[in-house]
Amino acid sequence: MTAENSGIERIESRTAQIGGGISVDRVLPVRQHRRIGAWCFLDHAGPARFEPGQGMLVEAHPHIGLQTFTWLIEGEALHRDSLGNEQILRPGQVNLMTAGIGISHTEESLPDQRVLHAAQLWIALPPGKQEIAPAFDHYPDLPRWSEAGLDFTLLAGSHAGRTAPTRVHTPLVGMDLQSPEGASLRLALEPGFEHGLLVLEGAAQVEGERFGPNELAYLSPGRVELNLSTEAGSRLLLIGGEPPTDDITIWWNFVGSKAAIAQAQRDWEAGSARFGSVKGYENRRLVAPPVPW
Repeated sequence: MTAENSGIERIESRTAQIGGGISVDRVLPVRQHRRIGAWCFLDHAGPARFEPGQGMLVEAHPHIGLQTFTWLIEGEALHRDSLGNEQILRPGQVNLMTAGIGISHTEESLPDQRVLHAAQLWIALPPGKQEIAPAFDHYPDLPRWSEAGLDFTLLAGSHAGRTAPTRVHTPLVGMDLQSPEGASLRLALEPGFEHGLLVLEGAAQVEGERFGPNELAYLSPGRVELNLSTEAGSRLLLIGGEPPTDDITIWWNFVGSKAAIAQAQRDWEAGSARFGSVKGYENRRLVAPPVPW
């Protein structure tokens, strides 16, 4: 759907569930935009509230051909993976896991937690990088600044002369914008990128069109700036990147060619050493559905 007179597409989320019965708003992929730049998956989780000992629990599952990118806003979560990493993720931090040729991991709320608010994204690895060795990186410190009543956190890529430390493999940008009291500004954009601006909380006027919670404004390449106004208490997530030219398939937890995905599904179900195992979760593994082709 295109917002009237603005040339901006409005993308509405759909509801999904992750482990532990946590409802999320799934924004990407959608039929009209399977990716925005290299960003190929976007879930907005929460704010979800629960009793201690409950919360998110995603048991061992595999990935290939992508990076998982978790931006935590509220709560605490524990990441474990088949490389032996164990990392607590706290608000204002990013966990970035590179699947490459294959990795498995788990995600769970800490036992004493009562809330989870996060954005979970995937980045499709480009041709030539899809089978690199798996890796995991944790980023507790990211570039932060304030401008025109907005508090910015640069999650990935570069903006306004700043560069995030997050290790990505394709030109892109990710940025959190928080508006404690409401703000209005013209936000600079990279004209070679397509962008998506998601309202996490509150509301925003994007080129005069109002967007509410879990609505994404899709912006095609060519814009050098964006007229943006936010209501008090709003929070937004900006993602963008060069429009993709390669042809990939996104299916279950895998990104790649159909042949690569089918092989990964067989390897996971066979217990192949390719994906290793997560300590404590050797017998608690998600089952891969049959490949539909």
